[in-house]
Amino acid sequence: MSDLNSFWSWAYSNIMDNAERGALAEYLVAYALGVADNIRVNWDKYDLLSPEGIAVEVKSSGYLQSWDQEKLSALSFGIQPTFGWDSTTNTYSQELTRQSDIYVFCVHKHTDQDTVNPLDIAQWDFYLLPTKVLNAKACAQKRANLPSLIKMGAEKCDFEHIHARIVELIQKEK
Repeated sequence: MSDLNSFWSWAYSNIMDNAERGALAEYLVAYALGVADNIRVNWDKYDLLSPEGIAVEVKSSGYLQSWDQEKLSALSFGIQPTFGWDSTTNTYSQELTRQSDIYVFCVHKHTDQDTVNPLDIAQWDFYLLPTKVLNAKACAQKRANLPSLIKMGAEKCDFEHIHARIVELIQKEK
């Protein structure tokens, strides 16, 4: 049997695949928040917890896919309310709701297959939207495209300022 790094390389190296790109987006936001040293908890009620205790949901989408494409993909994000699962208690919430304090919508904006590199932070855009705003404007909506999220108030944020801006937005909500 091989080692863990060999398994990771075999199973998760195709970071253009939607599932792996989603995990990469979570990692990028975790890095921006300073919590990338924590182990990722899959299927928890939110994706990340900031050092300040802010629950963060990370969503990703991109124009390019891991398969041959005739045209660029349309950006779309899942925003549906859920019955959140708590990994520490192994229980589901009884209320259908959006579980986080804020959403970070990560757009892999690169459109050239020959030069695509999801590890290049310059190929990404990040948009922040407090969950209270999303709840008020999207109600029980399940999916949203980028223009509709921007219309709801999602603001573009440089990678370097993600952490500080999340804290500012959530403090403003209180």
